[in-house]
Amino acid sequence: MSSVRQQKIEAAIRQELSMVLLTKSADITMGAMVSITVVRITSDLSLARCYLSVFGSAEPSKVLESINNHAGPIRKEIGIRLKNMRKIPELRFYIDDSLDYAENINSLLKK
Repeated sequence: MSSVRQQKIEAAIRQELSMVLLTKSADITMGAMVSITVVRITSDLSLARCYLSVFGSAEPSKVLESINNHAGPIRKEIGIRLKNMRKIPELRFYIDDSLDYAENINSLLKK
């Protein structure tokens, strides 16, 4: 279970990551719309797992690979924006498949 501090840091990173991907990185996302669904941070605040939904792209895996390749500059930009944090966690990005899973459940229930 995450502490209140972890939840606040997760929310701050999620908000700033959304702004960075919206404003600074049209070439990184390859023209696709990327939405940050969840950010989970480890208890020692060293690693943030960021789950993304990719819309408007036929190949979300290539968009994810591009974002993972640019994780360092994205982390630096978040560090500039979040000046009150001493250490910015390492960022790892994953495709969030919860929407596909929910759609699959709904289609099974309709049968």
